[in-house]
Amino acid sequence: MSGYRKLGRPTAARMSILRNLVTTLIVNGKVETTVTRAKEAQKIAEQLITNAVKESGNFTTREIMTSTAKRDKNNMKQLVSKTSKNDKRYDVVEREVSTKMVQVDGPSRLAVRREAMNWLNRSVDSKGKKVNPVNVLFNDVAPRYAARNGGYTRITVLGPRRGDAAEMAILELV
Repeated sequence: MSGYRKLGRPTAARMSILRNLVTTLIVNGKVETTVTRAKEAQKIAEQLITNAVKESGNFTTREIMTSTAKRDKNNMKQLVSKTSKNDKRYDVVEREVSTKMVQVDGPSRLAVRREAMNWLNRSVDSKGKKVNPVNVLFNDVAPRYAARNGGYTRITVLGPRRGDAAEMAILELV
């Protein structure tokens, strides 16, 4: 069997369902859905995790200069008066220059991250905080499975749903 199941939906709706399922799986670690949807989401999630594991160490760190506004004790930006060439007075935000270490992805890791961005939606965790699932995939999930060759997810069948008797399952990270 090649390709994806149609799941009785138009393409856009089907892709949206799969994106949401895979995103929830990556961010929360498990999702409850029907068996056929779980099987399709499992294919996508396994592929994303495999690619992230392969590219887990393909980056370098570099020190860069950053400039931020100086803040006072009330967390307000500090202003400094300046004079222009025409003797006009104006206020300028005072800046602090510092250095910090940043991670620079290799070309193949960058390509894998962009592929993951196509499948994962920005989401919110259980505490209501915004989460970038691509960062969760590369920083949390991929290192967990570095020593494992596939089989990152598990489908546990729950039984029929009460309303329409659809077979329900839990898709979770192992």
